[in-house]
Amino acid sequence: MAGEWSIQDLAKAAGTTSRTLRHYGERGLLEPSRIGANGYRYYDQDALVRLQRILLLRELGLGLPAIAEVLAGERDTAAALGTHLGLLEQELGRVRRQIESVRTTLRKTEGGEQLMAEEVFDGFDHTQHKDEVIERWGEQAYQSSDRWWRGLTGDQRRDWQAALAQLNADWIEAATSGATPDGERAQDLARRHVEWLGGIPGTPGCGAAPDKEYILGLGEMYVADERFAANYGGTHGAVFVRDALTVYVERGL
Repeated sequence: MAGEWSIQDLAKAAGTTSRTLRHYGERGLLEPSRIGANGYRYYDQDALVRLQRILLLRELGLGLPAIAEVLAGERDTAAALGTHLGLLEQELGRVRRQIESVRTTLRKTEGGEQLMAEEVFDGFDHTQHKDEVIERWGEQAYQSSDRWWRGLTGDQRRDWQAALAQLNADWIEAATSGATPDGERAQDLARRHVEWLGGIPGTPGCGAAPDKEYILGLGEMYVADERFAANYGGTHGAVFVRDALTVYVERGL
């Protein structure tokens, strides 16, 4: 039938295997749109979009249970695609920094120039916002968070990054779904966001409730700086996050 793909064709197009697609079906992540008289599985355009989301979230490091939770909250195709686009733009920015870092390293190596660590590793870890952290909250705050980050194992870093990617994806999905900043959904995300901030050494109020002015300042920074706004799908998403955080802290954390 037009507009549908067999399991073999879909697996080939997606660069995966029929076995993997069947496994996703068994886990309730990707059901076939129909099963033919021959027992073959067929997938329509909605299934293509859903598989695209699954593969993206897998690349971000999320496990299948976490992916199931994300997909369960996304009933609107346009909202899901908006979330997808925001995450891709976020990843694109990181890859672009890595490309420029490698170019700089290559140029300086060939020219016999002195390398700088900040240039070599830009885009590879959390240090991309070092200057902003020091300017706003001081050298000690940066050094504290830097020691914490470098003390994590590779698995711990991946888990932390996956949790952050999940939080950002949930913000994007909420912002594009028509949710309001003062609604239950946005306020639950604000609570998660504040808890995430409180777990980072160097954060004002770390270990307790982060400082109110710190959270409000972060919200404004998310909107003002396109690099941060990209984490939430652009300025519209960043405004949504800022407004939700504002409501949350004004209600007394």
